[in-house]
Amino acid sequence: MLGTGPLAVPGTLSLPVGPGPWPAVVLISGGGAFDRDESSGPNKPLKDLAWGLVTRQVAVLRFDKATFAHPNRLPQDFTMADEYLPPALAAVRLLRQQPEVAPDRIHLLGHSMGGKATPRIAAADPSIAGLVLLAADAQPMHEAAVRVARHLAALTPGPDAEETVAALVRQAALVASPGLAPDTPSKLLPLGFSASYWLDLRAYDPVATAAGLTCPMLILQDGRNYQVTVTDDLVRWQNALAHRPEVTIRIHQDANHLFFSGSGHPTPAEYARSGHVEPTVVDEIRAWLTRR
Repeated sequence: MLGTGPLAVPGTLSLPVGPGPWPAVVLISGGGAFDRDESSGPNKPLKDLAWGLVTRQVAVLRFDKATFAHPNRLPQDFTMADEYLPPALAAVRLLRQQPEVAPDRIHLLGHSMGGKATPRIAAADPSIAGLVLLAADAQPMHEAAVRVARHLAALTPGPDAEETVAALVRQAALVASPGLAPDTPSKLLPLGFSASYWLDLRAYDPVATAAGLTCPMLILQDGRNYQVTVTDDLVRWQNALAHRPEVTIRIHQDANHLFFSGSGHPTPAEYARSGHVEPTVVDEIRAWLTRR
C-alpha cells in the first residue's frame, strides 16, 4: 500500500528482467476516479505504458487513485494535493528501497491532470530525477471545462447542449470569483468538485512551479486533442520552458488525448474503441529516461 491511513492505495510494481539497477518511473493518471491502468472503456493507457517501459528496461510503479479505491472515504475538504502527493511521494520512496532500481534515477510520468500535478510532487521531493508530462493541462481547469463543453456542444447542438454550457459558464465564473469560499456548495461548482478542491487548484500554477524546478523534463503533446490542446495548454509550457536545454518538448500530431494514433476531427467516440499507446511514444519516453 502507498501512503498511510484510510486513503492509502494499492499499486503494482513492475521490474525488468535482470539485476539492474534500472531507471524507474512512477505513473500518475489523469483527473477522475482512475485505477492504476487509467482504465477508460476498453482502453488502459497506463498499462500500455507500464508494459512497454518495463520491457524496455525501465522499472515502473503505478497505483489506484484514492478517488477510485476509496470514493466513500474522501473528506469534504479533499484537494488535488491530497489526491496526488501522498501516494506519489510514497511510490518514490518505495522505488528507492528496491535493489533493482537506481535510487538517483527515479522519475515521474503524469498524464493529463497527472502531468499537471507532477511539478507539485517534484517540488515536494527534490531528489526526483526528472518529469515526463503527457498532454499535461496548463489552462485553469474551470476555463478548460467550459472550452471542452463548447467543443462537445458543437458536435451535438441543441437546447440541452446550450443549457449545459450556460450552466458550466456560471459555475466557472464562481470558481474564478473572490466569492468562492470553503463553504460554497459543490452543486454550484463545476464537475461536482468541492470548493476546497477548486480553491486548491486556483492557488496552484503548474507552469510557474515547473519553471522553479531544475530537474530535466520531457513534455509530449498530442495534436488531435480537444481536451488538452497545443493552443490552450502546450503554449504555456513552451513559453516558460522551451528555452531551457534540460527541457524537451515534442508534438505527436496524429495522436489523440490517450496518445493513440488516429485521423480526422477528434470526438469522444474514438475513446470507446479499443486502442493502444503508440510504440513510438513509448520508445521516445524510454530513450529519454535512459539517456538521463
